[in-house]
Amino acid sequence: MSTTPNRIRRTHRVVDRLHAAAQDDQGSATAEYAVVILAAVAFAGVLVAVMRSGEVQTILTELVRGALAL
Repeated sequence: MSTTPNRIRRTHRVVDRLHAAAQDDQGSATAEYAVVILAAVAFAGVLVAVMRSGEVQTILTELVRGALAL
């Protein structure tokens, strides 16, 4: 009978440690911000490459000229 309370206490300690480890998410927000910033930089790079193409510049120039002519 004495082993059962000891097992229960050990089990509670293990569960408490696992719960504490699961609650310790310090730094996760920083990692999420880093991923979002990397994605934004990658998107900006693609956008710059598209905007530098001759076809897109022509389309945008015509769009601005048409808007200013109104």
